[in-house]
Amino acid sequence: MQERRDARLADLTTLGVGGPIERLVEVTTRDELVTAVRDADGAGRPLLLLGGGSNVVAPDAGWPGDVVLVRTRGIARRDAGDAVQLEVEAGEPWDDLVAVTVAQGLAGMEALSGIPGSTGATPVQNVGAYGQEVAALVTAVQVYDRAAGVERTLGPEELGFAYRDSRLKQQPGAHVVLAVTFALRPSEQSSPVGYAELAKALGVELGETAPLAAVRDAVLGLRRGKGMVWDPADPDSRSAGSFFTNPVVPVGAAVEGCPSWPAGTGADGAAQLKLSAAWLVQHAGFGRGTRVGRVGTSSRHSLALTTEPGATAAELMAFAGQVVAAVRERFGVTLVPEPTAVRP
Repeated sequence: MQERRDARLADLTTLGVGGPIERLVEVTTRDELVTAVRDADGAGRPLLLLGGGSNVVAPDAGWPGDVVLVRTRGIARRDAGDAVQLEVEAGEPWDDLVAVTVAQGLAGMEALSGIPGSTGATPVQNVGAYGQEVAALVTAVQVYDRAAGVERTLGPEELGFAYRDSRLKQQPGAHVVLAVTFALRPSEQSSPVGYAELAKALGVELGETAPLAAVRDAVLGLRRGKGMVWDPADPDSRSAGSFFTNPVVPVGAAVEGCPSWPAGTGADGAAQLKLSAAWLVQHAGFGRGTRVGRVGTSSRHSLALTTEPGATAAELMAFAGQVVAAVRERFGVTLVPEPTAVRP
């Protein structure tokens, strides 16, 4: 393990905000990760786990304890009949993993190309894009249970997956993700394309398939066009991707003119719709390139909030609050932020 006392959260997150870290510990193996967590817990030091830093709004005050930077690596393949299981260490960069699956002819996560961050974060957020989400692929998550002080394996039924949500997210800090196992399908063709924008880019109909590499290339092109592929040279990629989730509302609460998609039924059995958060943000007066000081919406996508060098988390969250208030006042819909706002 490597230890530093001169690091800042702003240098470890894609939004580029956050203050000084009391103690940064970088781990490269699963055993080191468990040891670092146990050391912090045993000493009563506040603990923050950080992977790619792409879904975090870090505090301006910094972190008064240990930040464990997860840099574990490894992909173990197991062929199991009609499926292939990949057990992936938590620190493995997500897009590197997707590239491996495409190169090996394994279908299932090709439409999740270009998403920044680490593999261990994907089941927490139930990451999804362009018609795919990891909940459909995860067969097990290896975790360290901090309260019990033991390692456990959680199956899909224990993970409570929902739209951009999971038990891991609902119980922050209770479990440390060590590795994730995915089940993929051997095929040079993609899973059925389930997103209209992607289907159009590929020149196929919804529900049809396409070569894995073509799907990956198309998704990367679409994401780059929206500034949602991390690139230090691209100011629009100083973001956390989509800052708000698409709100799910009863069919009767649909907003006129707002694009929507069926979203199953609610707890009461009533049909629901998923509304386009990007449309709501734009039509509430926060279109692309809206700036307030050093923060604002991306010049290429109204749903991505971006920062300029020197911006603070306080500025960003204040701007996000203005967006939420404007959408609620105009449309009666409350937007929910997607990234985690970390507090010491």
